[in-house]
Amino acid sequence: MMTTRQLHEFCRIVQGGRSGHSGNDFVPEGIPAYGAGGLNGYLPNYEFDEPAVILSSIGARCGKCFCVTGKWASLANTQLIFPDLEEADIRFIWFQLNDEKRWYRSGTGQPFIKPSDVKAHRVFLPPLSEQRRIAQILGKADALRTRRRAMLAQLDELSRSIFLDMFGEPAMNSKGWSCHLLSELILVGPQNGLYRPGTDYGSGTPILRIDGFYDGEVSNLRMLKRLRVSGAETDLFGLVEGDIVINRVNSREFLGKSALIPALPEPTVFESNMMRIRVDTARIAPGYLIQYLQTSFVRSQILRAAKDAVNQSSINQQDVKRLEVLLPPIELQEQFVNRIGKIGQIRACGTLAFRESDALFASLQHRAFRGEL
Repeated sequence: MMTTRQLHEFCRIVQGGRSGHSGNDFVPEGIPAYGAGGLNGYLPNYEFDEPAVILSSIGARCGKCFCVTGKWASLANTQLIFPDLEEADIRFIWFQLNDEKRWYRSGTGQPFIKPSDVKAHRVFLPPLSEQRRIAQILGKADALRTRRRAMLAQLDELSRSIFLDMFGEPAMNSKGWSCHLLSELILVGPQNGLYRPGTDYGSGTPILRIDGFYDGEVSNLRMLKRLRVSGAETDLFGLVEGDIVINRVNSREFLGKSALIPALPEPTVFESNMMRIRVDTARIAPGYLIQYLQTSFVRSQILRAAKDAVNQSSINQQDVKRLEVLLPPIELQEQFVNRIGKIGQIRACGTLAFRESDALFASLQHRAFRGEL
């Protein structure tokens, strides 16, 4: 019989961010500070000096966990889990908890994990020697997918380098491109997406949600959730290749993230936490614009416009329209898109390899925490 324990039985669990630090307190080098998105920056002083698992407890990626050791600090929207190291191996606990699907989420527009649910959460807890054996196996599988993820990151960095080489740093505009408001380049939108209650999900039309895209790309069309929508709703909220979606409500670190819609195998709609725009392709190439939207220059504009509430931030349609966009000649933009396209072909192969290693890790993880590894 599998031995399971509730986290509160062998862990100290506290709310993160009690020190009140935020991005305004960051320094160039210092103590790593972790928020809902992971390592957010550095602080001059440490808050803890012991191993822990940091649980992202609010936002699109709530349920994501981070393993920390040494001196570190916490930010808001996290739960901090300190296992008794005489009963639990820190990496074993992290491997087990770092699975977003295992956590119960409350809320609709902005999901969150209740502290009471964290305390009552059950985990598999075999003897310490067995935990260490399992952690070693999972560590090797995780190292494989980490290497493949690093390769994808290098390709992304290459794309950014090509962008800067061709167009310069947007904040400096050393090449003297004309500057326009995004509103001047939009043909359709911005339009907010479709809101439907959770009971309507399960079957029907795929819907793109805020957890379905990162770093300018839709992550996996086959994994999109589905919901029942009418034909009129499909027409009104339908996505087409070349559309761009922008996240309008989220925790501050994810606010304004965007993605370029690829070719779609079937009609697909988008949810209310994002906006859709369709641009004038005679003036601006969507492939250029999506890379431009990933720059720190745009990021700073979004953060200046952000309206902060207790657990989330937001931007509106007018904020998106007022984004400043540098506009090189369309021929140069298309050259960039062609060069990026070749990198994209290599990236597609790398993505397939990463998904295979990710599937291997998930399989091992599933078996490990059922006592079958």
